[in-house]
Amino acid sequence: MQEPWEDPAWLAAAVVWVDDRLTDAGRPRTGEPDQVHVRPWSTAIRVPTAEGDVWFKANTPELRHEALTTLLLSRRVPDRVPPLIADDLERGWMLMEDGGRRLREVIAEERDLSRWDDILEGAADIARAMEPDVDELIAAGVPDLRLAVLPDRYAAVVEAPDVEQRFRDAIPRVRDMAEELASYGVPETLQHDDLHDGQVFIRDDRQLILDWGDAVISHPFFTLSVTLEGVIAWGLDDVEGSVDLDPLIDLYLRRYDPQRPELREAVPLALRLGWACRAVNGTVVEDPESTKTRLRMFLDGRPD
Repeated sequence: MQEPWEDPAWLAAAVVWVDDRLTDAGRPRTGEPDQVHVRPWSTAIRVPTAEGDVWFKANTPELRHEALTTLLLSRRVPDRVPPLIADDLERGWMLMEDGGRRLREVIAEERDLSRWDDILEGAADIARAMEPDVDELIAAGVPDLRLAVLPDRYAAVVEAPDVEQRFRDAIPRVRDMAEELASYGVPETLQHDDLHDGQVFIRDDRQLILDWGDAVISHPFFTLSVTLEGVIAWGLDDVEGSVDLDPLIDLYLRRYDPQRPELREAVPLALRLGWACRAVNGTVVEDPESTKTRLRMFLDGRPD
């Protein structure tokens, strides 16, 4: 079914809701809304106010849980996400402050990757802070890809006829890896699952993490797969393996028990299994090529 994002009646209703919420906040709209993003799974509208732009976002029913996720994040880790002005959890609507400039463009200008230090620490802060909310998030529809569930979900994905046999042959390996990773006893929690330089924004020199529509409940070390191997390892000039990842891994692990150095041994295992999680965690839009790339990253440690 086609989503209503560009339907005039839907847009009018969304703008009325935004105007009402801005009136409640004492900062009325000062210009026309600009529907900047239209995707099959969501839309985002920039709205001007005298105190700066704000953003309205709506998701499909399958991703409606992002509104609750964003609300809980704004309460648990307000310094790590943009302020939430209003929400409609039933419809999955959100009204947020502007996040600032995208990290991707900032890094291209600064020619410096050091902002990732704070981002990795922030991702760990979020994982630890959201541990008490796991049951509520799952009940709201955030995908459950915990280690007890992941092997069966992986098996279902690789049964597709166009998937190479070697990925089906790896099903027992996924089960063994999940059991081994579980033995470290790290609490499973909210995990962004797509934390790259297009999802982080800079405002007032703070690094803010946005776009939680792909988030899952899973192992917190899985976020390192996309962030480290998918982005940072390629450096400033897109050269594979050009960045030493060990210091960033150490930064992330500092948010966990310093009396458990063995957690460092769990990271290589989590990096591989995190790509299996990413392959399983598709959005409402089918993307078989991305799934195959993620499966190759899981099994081969390379995208091709």
